[in-house]
Amino acid sequence: MSKKVVFKPYSQNQLSLLPPSYDELVPAKHRVRMVNQIIDCIDLKSLEKSYLGGGTSSYHPRMMLKVLIYAYLNNIYSSRKIEQALQENIHFMWLSGGATPDHGTINLFRSTRLKNELKKIFTQVVHLLASEGALSLKEIYLDGTKIEANANRYTFVWANSIKYHKERMRNQLKKLWAYVEQVHKDEEQQPEEPDFEELDADKVQQTIDQINHALQGKDVDKKISQKLKYAQANWPKNLDKYAAQEKILGTRNSYSRTDTDATFMRMKDDHMKNGQLKPAYNLQASTNNQYIVNYSLHPNPTDTTTLPKHLAQHIQDYKTAPDVLTADAGYGSEENYEYLQNNEIEAFVKYPYFHKEQHDKKRKLLPKLADNLHYNPATDSYTCPMGQTMKKIGTRHRITQTGFKQSADLYQAQNCEDCPVRVVCHKSKDNRTIERNHNLIQHKATAREKLLSEEGIAHRKRRCWDVEAVFGNIKHNMNFKRFMLRGIEKVAIETGLVAIAHNLKKFSKYNQLMPANIYP
Repeated sequence: MSKKVVFKPYSQNQLSLLPPSYDELVPAKHRVRMVNQIIDCIDLKSLEKSYLGGGTSSYHPRMMLKVLIYAYLNNIYSSRKIEQALQENIHFMWLSGGATPDHGTINLFRSTRLKNELKKIFTQVVHLLASEGALSLKEIYLDGTKIEANANRYTFVWANSIKYHKERMRNQLKKLWAYVEQVHKDEEQQPEEPDFEELDADKVQQTIDQINHALQGKDVDKKISQKLKYAQANWPKNLDKYAAQEKILGTRNSYSRTDTDATFMRMKDDHMKNGQLKPAYNLQASTNNQYIVNYSLHPNPTDTTTLPKHLAQHIQDYKTAPDVLTADAGYGSEENYEYLQNNEIEAFVKYPYFHKEQHDKKRKLLPKLADNLHYNPATDSYTCPMGQTMKKIGTRHRITQTGFKQSADLYQAQNCEDCPVRVVCHKSKDNRTIERNHNLIQHKATAREKLLSEEGIAHRKRRCWDVEAVFGNIKHNMNFKRFMLRGIEKVAIETGLVAIAHNLKKFSKYNQLMPANIYP
């Protein structure tokens, strides 16, 4: 005998005597309540003052900020999808109080209203999390990653290309002038040679006019005449274009035409192991306990020159420098070591070839490496593998791209002729000369001692799972691999929203609602 099937009541037209509120539909411990609670205690007076008033009423900036942060926390980055969520998702409805700003309003608030305010908001959120013991501002772990820009991958401008075209233009002008000299070779008074070193639109125009004037009334070769007409029509305007491009480039090697702040960088290999060259930004993040403490964006693809600016921003935001910083070999430069020392920051920063020094035993026996040569500080000299004294012959000074001054002493062997180890010692035709930066050598020795200590080993182990795990979460769990906006100012806003969302998502996993008594 079969049993009777019973279904639960189902009636779409059933009316409620007292319709439920949004608050009743949101669970008491849902993370949307934590976002709401934390943003409620953030000081937004400066953001509110940015509204001029007059005209129609505006959506409250606190509500808009809550919606944006909660959207990023749920991997929703498109303003149109946020607009849709405000109309369909009960958590967004509760957070906005039923307000439904359209995608244009959402995007305008994100890209314009938050331009100078989001870093202050991020700092306040970090302070709140620090007061709860979730993180510390005294000990940070630094690393960088590249995130693709919202730019066309094929509309690029390269500094080397501009240099090549300008050099080609200079050589063609020299050839044209050589033709002029050939035409006037039998005359006593030769035309004055123009200056080919400085290339700008006015100078090239003057040179072309000078060539035309020198060839006036002469029987000019047809190809030369055509080249002069082409140069007259194109070269001055091309040089104006190159000048404008070089102004945008600054010290960079490239930029994208569709986002001029983005630089072409070598990205990680794709699934087919192909290296990708794409317009991107270099995101630097310092973390503690896998919370983002500070972030900064840079146009240069390498991490070496980013450390001073990144830490200066940390000091500006928190009014104090961290006590301890740990970073990988990408930051191991003389300038960075000097900066950390001057700011009294204990540094556990590797330098290039640190790991090879520890694991490659044969490296310590190679005579060609200057690090393996014995140095006598009393006589300020080195001893070559054959026992000859290498005396100091001078000092070389250089200024880096960032303006940092470096000095390196030069030491030369006395006689390398017929030396039995010359083949493995050096390849120079003359006596061997080595360059030694004693200041950097001292910094590396100090760094090596710290890195090999028990504390240094602990920091090195922690760095891997502290800061690198943050980038893994952002790119793979949050699926944030490409910016939505263009320009470094707007991209910085997106980065700040991602950073806040990451911190709050992590905090919500291990904590319930924060106690109300911590709020001012």
